[in-house]
Amino acid sequence: MFDEYLPKNLEFSWEQAATTAIALAVVLLAALVLHRIVFAILRRIASMSSTPVDGMVFERLHKPLRWSFIAIAISVLAARDEDIAFVWSTVSGFVIPALLGWVTLSIAKAFTDALEYRTEISVDPVAARSRRTRIAILSRTATFAIVLITTGLMLFSIPAVKEVGVTLMASAGLAALALGAAAQPTLKSLIAGLQMAITEPLRLGDLVVVDGHTGRVEEIRMSFVIVRTWDERAVVVPTSSFLDQSFENWSRKNEMLTGPVYLHLDPATDVEPVRKEFERFLHAHELWDRRTGVMLMTEAHPESIELRLAVSSRTIGDLFTLRCDLREHMIAWLRKEMPDALIRHRLEVEAANQRTMQRK
Repeated sequence: MFDEYLPKNLEFSWEQAATTAIALAVVLLAALVLHRIVFAILRRIASMSSTPVDGMVFERLHKPLRWSFIAIAISVLAARDEDIAFVWSTVSGFVIPALLGWVTLSIAKAFTDALEYRTEISVDPVAARSRRTRIAILSRTATFAIVLITTGLMLFSIPAVKEVGVTLMASAGLAALALGAAAQPTLKSLIAGLQMAITEPLRLGDLVVVDGHTGRVEEIRMSFVIVRTWDERAVVVPTSSFLDQSFENWSRKNEMLTGPVYLHLDPATDVEPVRKEFERFLHAHELWDRRTGVMLMTEAHPESIELRLAVSSRTIGDLFTLRCDLREHMIAWLRKEMPDALIRHRLEVEAANQRTMQRK
């Protein structure tokens, strides 16, 4: 009953089928044994290395190379067995491009893992963030290209799709226009991602202010960037926005930053004691890096004066804590030592009401 599905030059034979099955089992077993031996040797070589990078690369290649060994074994058998050749010629157009793409993708991922490991042991945090950003973007670009090419090769193994491709190549002008219009957003995101990797306006871990949101860059993809704010919200920003619009990067070269604390006091306040207390507190605080510690009167109004207490710290997180501590301490000190310096509009209104009541 199977004769009608076989080519005319092939006749079904149980003996031949058994022989083919045994030959197939033998070559598959030989491929698996060879794969095990090769990777046993590679693991032994990796164990003698001073870093785990070699082992990471070999582990990435373990599964795809196992199936590649099997495919090579079947190809060798197909050259000698017509039955296997008939089946293999049908599926090889899908299997071989898929395996090549899988191996290439695994190699790219292995090198990505190796580069990320070398980045983790770097002592320079800014350089490490820079390398991590480039690795992430270029890795995703390579993944996109490998998957696209592999899918194209697999589809072109289908005769109908191949004919459509030839027809499109014949009318290349119209096809290029249509494909260009359809792929414009994808190409724009791809180019924007590559620009981000080369120019590095921001990197993973940078503290940025974009669209009124302040947070750390958590993830950079080809089409969007995720910024994690202090309250754990994830702000999704298109990648092209960082190239087309302005934004603030607070940790471009390092995390050393200067920030202000503002005090609004009564115009009759004696400023010098406030300055001395500010300097005393600052010199005693462990988070101050001694780069900036200046108090200036930046505004003077009939109702109040504004004092700007500028301080600096080694990291952005330390600066935030230092500013909070300074603000809390100065208000408490003023309340205790110089209560007249604090503005009391509410108390003045109550005193005026009392005087009015007394006159009545």
